[in-house]
Amino acid sequence: MMAQNIYDITVKDRKGNDVSLATYKNKVLLIVNTATRCGFTPQYEELENLYKNYQEKGLEILDFPCNQFGNQAPGSDEEIHQFCSLNYGTEFPQFKKIEVNGENESPLFTLLKAARPFVGFDLNHPIGKVLDEMLQKNDADYASKPDIKWNFTKFLVDRKGNIVERYEPTVDIKLIEEKIKELL
Repeated sequence: MMAQNIYDITVKDRKGNDVSLATYKNKVLLIVNTATRCGFTPQYEELENLYKNYQEKGLEILDFPCNQFGNQAPGSDEEIHQFCSLNYGTEFPQFKKIEVNGENESPLFTLLKAARPFVGFDLNHPIGKVLDEMLQKNDADYASKPDIKWNFTKFLVDRKGNIVERYEPTVDIKLIEEKIKELL
């Protein structure tokens, strides 16, 4: 059965402890599926900058490593955490590696995708065109499905738990920052 509210969901932190998302009530959340060996991996730096700039105002970034896209998140949860800390200085919460699509997908991502399905890549972004062409070769109808298409897909949740936006990895972080400021 699908959760109806984001605060009804419990996830595992990187050490395997249960964390209720109700812990984050009254916060603006940016929920991201990440990978350490992806062309978008440098977005960790942009995410950390957002976190440093807005965390005291009520922003939380929730990082969910995922190895479903080109096996680009290899390693244990601790190895992923060390990589992010050493290379990008990340301090935002990082959770246990999960699946975001398919029969073993996290209930969190089931809810997120139901609320905000895929709306397309920014085809002006150089990687946007590559992803679009690659995914179309595998499934001509891929764009009509709500699945997560690649690493660093982001969902923005307001202080009341409403899932307000979905951002594909090709969206400029400045656009996301403007919406975050609006919600804060």
